[in-house]
Amino acid sequence: MSEEKSSPSYLLYLAWLVATVATLGSLYFSEIKGYIPCELCWYQRILMYPLALILGIGTFQNDTSVKKFVLPMSMIGAGISLLHYLEQKIPGFGGFKPCKSGVPCNAEYINWFGFITIPFLALTAFTLITVFMIIVTIKNRK
Repeated sequence: MSEEKSSPSYLLYLAWLVATVATLGSLYFSEIKGYIPCELCWYQRILMYPLALILGIGTFQNDTSVKKFVLPMSMIGAGISLLHYLEQKIPGFGGFKPCKSGVPCNAEYINWFGFITIPFLALTAFTLITVFMIIVTIKNRK
């Protein structure tokens, strides 16, 4: 068994771990801490939750072909997270469509070290998953 065969499965496992931690983290914030998700948070959840399932299946079946589903979802999720983060951190940045009901999208439930917010955590998770899937794609081509 060469290292090339084990690397993609290791990266799948890391991506699955990130997606699972992000999913459990979002459930912790809403179900235990009682933070009500805004509209943009829901879009991010819609993209992250299936990633935990898809990557879990891919990891345990050692099937790197899941990257064709995971990569577009993680890239779109990263885009939404970035938009959400900018809406929180840049004064006057209203996004393309302001949240009309419920919790405003610029609300910050957490603000660790002055820059880590929930959308920042989601952006980090989506970015890590994207990077892992790009590396899997590159390693599969070799």
